[in-house]
Amino acid sequence: MSVNILAIGDVAGSPGMNLLAKRLRQLKSRYGIAFTVVNGENASVVGMTPANAESLFEYGADVITLGNHTWGRRELIPYLEDNRYVLRPSNFAPQTPGRGWGVYDAPFGDVCVVNLIGRCHMDFGVENPFFEADRILKQSRAKVTLVDFHAEATSEKQAMAFYLDGRVTALWGTHTHVQTSDARVLPGGTGYITDLGMTGPVNSVIGIRPEQSVSRFLGNPPQRYEAAAGPACIEGAVFEIDPVSGRCLSVTPLRVFE
Repeated sequence: MSVNILAIGDVAGSPGMNLLAKRLRQLKSRYGIAFTVVNGENASVVGMTPANAESLFEYGADVITLGNHTWGRRELIPYLEDNRYVLRPSNFAPQTPGRGWGVYDAPFGDVCVVNLIGRCHMDFGVENPFFEADRILKQSRAKVTLVDFHAEATSEKQAMAFYLDGRVTALWGTHTHVQTSDARVLPGGTGYITDLGMTGPVNSVIGIRPEQSVSRFLGNPPQRYEAAAGPACIEGAVFEIDPVSGRCLSVTPLRVFE
């Protein structure tokens, strides 16, 4: 019997948080979701606080993944050490706090969740995510493996998907905040979408007040980013999987407007 996995794209500020508070459990019920992964790295606009994380768990997240803004809120650092259900990218330097993958109990059995970050066009150096994926897969024995690949370049995301095709159940991209139209099951049975999109304000530039983003592109001095106001949208995807074989059967993009 197949089961459904829900992946939620980058939560952007209070608009995204508030909409998940209202709708996430309803969505899980509607789609019969057995396990939910939420990327929370922008829950506090730039970074995530422990309070944000606790709220996301209350709303219905089973595991929270992060990305390049992991260190945006320094108060998260001790929390990463204490809570194994919050993951930072596994290919960060080995001395950094927290963990990048874990195996978790789910109604259908063990599920391995992996958080990786790309190297193309990112502003800091990390270990090779392809080699890191190999290292993790050699250690995990879970039939179902889910990968959040937080990366800028669509080519890097697609390359990773084909590299892991048939070795992981599903791989989705995060970070660019714009949902892509390429959701599919790859030849080896891995479910894939280049970017889940963003859970946050609709009338924004990737979650930020449009005038702030325009000002930056005009060359004005930078400002502290603020989440845009107005209606929000939840974006993500539902992966139908076979927990026995570990293969993905279908991928359905999700967009839910406030």
